[in-house]
Amino acid sequence: MGLAAGSMLMLPACSVFAGGRGGKGIGIRHFGLQLYTLRDDMPKDPRGILKKVAEAGYKQVESYEGPQGMWWGMGHKGFRQYVNDLGMEVVASHCNIFEDFEKKAAEAAEIGMKYLICPWLGPQEDLEKFKKAAEDFNRKGALCKRNGIRFAYHNHAYSFKKMQDIYPQDVMMEIADSDLVDFELDMYWVHAAGENIEHWLNKYKGRFRLCHIKDYSKNPGKDDGKNSVNLGQGVIDWRKVLTTARSTGMEYYFIEQEAYEGTTPLDAIRANAGYMKELLTDGQ
Repeated sequence: MGLAAGSMLMLPACSVFAGGRGGKGIGIRHFGLQLYTLRDDMPKDPRGILKKVAEAGYKQVESYEGPQGMWWGMGHKGFRQYVNDLGMEVVASHCNIFEDFEKKAAEAAEIGMKYLICPWLGPQEDLEKFKKAAEDFNRKGALCKRNGIRFAYHNHAYSFKKMQDIYPQDVMMEIADSDLVDFELDMYWVHAAGENIEHWLNKYKGRFRLCHIKDYSKNPGKDDGKNSVNLGQGVIDWRKVLTTARSTGMEYYFIEQEAYEGTTPLDAIRANAGYMKELLTDGQ
């Protein structure tokens, strides 16, 4: 998710497909959609777009805080009911954690959501700022825990670029209490930072509980905000990466896309759902 999301939500994904050619499915049963993928369409017709998400085959959604808030003008109970009526579940939402967070946590808990997520900090001037951010995550995590939900932080490339020969991501993960704070691994941004996705999954087993599945162009431009492509058209080996993710404790898998060269956001979510279904069942 990009910077715009900073101002602005799945059933557990650990059930295993027994089918597929020779039983080679990668062991992930459910995947969802981060609605920020449809950020140009959602504000115009939230109900209509959510219906198209369901029609594309998604069973889980991760919301974000858009122009009409996390609940898209329906209120938290109305949003949950509408999504449920479409055969989907609201599992998490990105939100502005610096405004009305107690109210957001209470409402999210009331409708059975699993997570509220900080989508963006931005690059910080020094490691001390990342330390203080992680300390604040602990406070937000404690508040969420009191409400019966979880708190998580979603990365961008900046936390995987060393400062004083230290990764800010390491700093945050060491200070964030694992009893209070989980992490959502945006795999695209790890790759964009020049890092190995599987290395980080293995380094912090059980800490990355959610992820963003977003492919990186084979012919990238300088602006990494525009190098997102349909799944299977980029350079990330999703079978390998997602197999590692599942084996290291990943629970929730959200597809996201931020650029749509040669396609549209709605066509992209349909193609990405088809790719995932093929991958999860080995075409069976």
